Amino acid sequence: MHFYQALQRNATVLPNTIATSFKEREHTWQETENRVATVANALTEIGAGRGTHIAILALNSDKYFECLNAIAWLGSVMVPLNIRWSVKENLYSLTDSECGILFFDDAFIETAIELKLQCKNIKHMIYIGENSAPEGTLDYEELIANTSPIKPVKCDYDDLVGIFYTGGTTGFPKGVMLSHKNLWTSSVCLISAMKINTEGERYLHAAPMFHLADIGIGYGTVIAGLTQVFIPAFEPQAVIETIQAKQVNHVLLVPTMVTLLLSEPTLAAADLSSLQNIVYGASPMPEGILIAAMEKMSSVHFIQAYGQSELSPLISILPAEYHVLEGEKSGKLRSAGQPGYCVNVEIRDTDGNILPTGKVGEIAACGPNVMLGYWKNEKQTQSTIIDNWVLTGDAGYMDEDGFIFLVDRVKDMIITGGENVFSAEVENTLSLHPKILESVIIGIPSEQWGESVHAIIRLNNNVKMTKEEVIAHCRENIAHYKVPSSIEFRVEPFPMTGAGKYKKNELREPFWQEKECSIN
Repeated sequence: MHFYQALQRNATVLPNTIATSFKEREHTWQETENRVATVANALTEIGAGRGTHIAILALNSDKYFECLNAIAWLGSVMVPLNIRWSVKENLYSLTDSECGILFFDDAFIETAIELKLQCKNIKHMIYIGENSAPEGTLDYEELIANTSPIKPVKCDYDDLVGIFYTGGTTGFPKGVMLSHKNLWTSSVCLISAMKINTEGERYLHAAPMFHLADIGIGYGTVIAGLTQVFIPAFEPQAVIETIQAKQVNHVLLVPTMVTLLLSEPTLAAADLSSLQNIVYGASPMPEGILIAAMEKMSSVHFIQAYGQSELSPLISILPAEYHVLEGEKSGKLRSAGQPGYCVNVEIRDTDGNILPTGKVGEIAACGPNVMLGYWKNEKQTQSTIIDNWVLTGDAGYMDEDGFIFLVDRVKDMIITGGENVFSAEVENTLSLHPKILESVIIGIPSEQWGESVHAIIRLNNNVKMTKEEVIAHCRENIAHYKVPSSIEFRVEPFPMTGAGKYKKNELREPFWQEKECSIN
């Protein structure tokens, strides 16, 4: 199936049903299809077409949703930019992906202008905000008013539909290439397993729309004919108020958002009677937080989705019926669930052999949702995809019922507040400072964020450096959530393996001694 076919179907069978709801503005499925087809035509008039790479830097909105669909309608390639990244990081993604057009909104006017100045690829900028378009940019609503709709461009199901950037072990973000088929199969399996497939119900985009967690589940709810409700960004009170006012039935929250929601004073008196499911994923959920959420929101079902961008993003699902503390289905709460309908999962040793039940190894996954590869990075692609199996870099085991339990990460990735931070990326930034000899970045336990970024630094001889200097240097070069939240200076050399690699497990061990597993 093509990405835009879900929109086409809804416009045919649910033409007068509300498709999008953002603040006071609502559009039916028929209206939304017309707007999408019109935006697609406007893009052709400025030179876009099949295969054109088009970026989006914006907060959540109905227009963001329309842009994603218009890009696919045209046979172009969507490149959602991370709203939390620095200008330098998004400049790398824009340049690397060879984007020629950038959609942006009110929150990123200055950033967008700076990106255009520095990125020679960008020929056109399209403003999708709520006010007047800045000088030198195109106005989204004016394009719609002055253009007519076109039919979708025919393309193959295996054609590239999006490049989604994730942190890179080499210090640079990697562009995960996904096809129409990748996203379709993953999203259909997600909503089928979650039983979120009733036409006319409402899904709230509270997680950022650039993130594949929201794209995967959100797109699935479009396939199912659900109304798409948007808030610009996650804020606990806004989530509660929107659920009540717009009778939201389903929402995706990363564990950090669940934690913040639990601390919101208005939660206790809130009317959440319409809310059926809270889907959580993108980072490990602390068991204590999950139990507290189940107790405080006892009328709501909780569903876990585990995956990664390379799998569009589905690997496994832990359905609502296993979110219990007693009974025959208890004992699975700490698991990541069972493999999704379209996914095969194996636990492998370092030689690629399949391990028996209960043995810890690397999780490998295979299915029609396996990415096309990394954009312009064949070497990394070949080391990640082996015979159409994705080596996830996560370590875990599978029990006799096929439930996956995560215990550690093979790759040195830190997940803090639902965002991926690769240690090499931060270490490379630190290496640019003249006072720093070497550094090791590890993830340590955090009650608020799941994990936090911890820096262990050795300085050059006869120099002094403060923690504030380290933080200031990092903030100039990387997103704020990647900046170390704790720092220690050491004089003695770091423990090394015989191959000359840092023994990060040894450095992490003191912080995790009281924990049952090496990820929070």
